[in-house]
Amino acid sequence: MHLALFGRWTKTLNLEVLHDFQAYLAAEGIAYSVHADYLTQLGEHGIELTGYSRVFETPEELSGVDFLLSLGGDGTMLDAVRFVGPLGLPIVGVNAGRLGFLASVSQYEIKAATADLARGAWRLDPRTMLTVETRPERKFKQCNYGLNEVTLHKANSNEMITIRTFINGEFLNAYWADGLIISTPTGSTAYSLACGGPIIAPTSGVLVLTPIAPHSLTVRPVVIADDAVISFELESRSGQSLVAVDNLTELVDRHTEVAVRKAPFTANLVRLPSRTYFATLRGRLNWGLDLRN
Repeated sequence: MHLALFGRWTKTLNLEVLHDFQAYLAAEGIAYSVHADYLTQLGEHGIELTGYSRVFETPEELSGVDFLLSLGGDGTMLDAVRFVGPLGLPIVGVNAGRLGFLASVSQYEIKAATADLARGAWRLDPRTMLTVETRPERKFKQCNYGLNEVTLHKANSNEMITIRTFINGEFLNAYWADGLIISTPTGSTAYSLACGGPIIAPTSGVLVLTPIAPHSLTVRPVVIADDAVISFELESRSGQSLVAVDNLTELVDRHTEVAVRKAPFTANLVRLPSRTYFATLRGRLNWGLDLRN
């Protein structure tokens, strides 16, 4: 088995756990590679990794790797999914950050999780991705797809924007609001949830459109089939708006055409026996918690 470590430095990373994990990999004869940026970040904090097979910088260098371990928080998981892209490499989220909803394996469980991977006690959890197209084209750091959501948002704090929205070319609504979130089922527990959107199980073949602070009491989230093409016309007093794909943002002007659709590939997350979606929902988001009981 060959692992790839992809991570982001966090103050909550337990160095003893990391060193113990290196010793475990050596003892078990498990090869691993390290992303160059993560190796640099660790080095800047005086942390040295030993025993790795190679250092990789691009997805093309992941040939022969069985699993990519994302070591950090949920933001690191979004980076990892974006890095792997359409390769389909299984990704294990190891939480060394705060929330750990996507990165559901605790850093203290990393050895047990690796043992599960080695003995085949895991399953693939494919997740819908979104891709955004803009005309004129915006690069989003050379990446136009994301796991959680595409967000259209006002560029200035003292204005609202109008978002004329079309589903497969048919006019849906003109949202007058701070913005609009187009969320996957995975992203339904992120920004969309904070704006009043519903929780959607990951295997549901739908997307949800959730307005951000709409200037109307009658505007509510809408759930649509995920094979739809959603297009937008943006209007604002300043003539500019923001388009974000997960945590990558581009500033666009009023003449920019925007379309969002389901990506032609999925993010292949790994689920281990001790980590189910609904258990994570209850544990990480306190879903259903009633302090009276």
